[in-house]
Amino acid sequence: MEKLDTEKVTNILNSIMKYELSGVVRYTHYALMVSGRDRISLKQFFQDQATESLQHATQAGDLVTGLGGHPSLEISIIEESNKHSAIDLLEESMKHEQAAIAIYEELLVASEGASIYIEEYAREMIKTEEIHRIELNKMLKDFAD
Repeated sequence: MEKLDTEKVTNILNSIMKYELSGVVRYTHYALMVSGRDRISLKQFFQDQATESLQHATQAGDLVTGLGGHPSLEISIIEESNKHSAIDLLEESMKHEQAAIAIYEELLVASEGASIYIEEYAREMIKTEEIHRIELNKMLKDFAD
């Protein structure tokens, strides 16, 4: 088994933590801004996503400290589109989930062959984010022409 590049993995985990914390803010904002016929269900969906993003950030932070690192106090930059229709919020959510998958894939590559635990964590998180992407695709079908 290869030796884990702890510094590289810790940096990626801190990126994950920052990105997931930005998800808390993003999804909380979406829950507040969503309107229209699907407001009640979408508000709950976005609140659930915010809660899950906080859990994901906490998991990443626990790994950072477990590897002897220091969790970041920052969050990723959140761009405000000022578009708040349901379809806009769902499409922005899709972009957010796709970017999350890319960061977890980066972690998977960095840990392959060096840490079964971190590899499996990365795979599980990729799976979770892919499930979100599938659900968002289904939700967006309601808004198709």
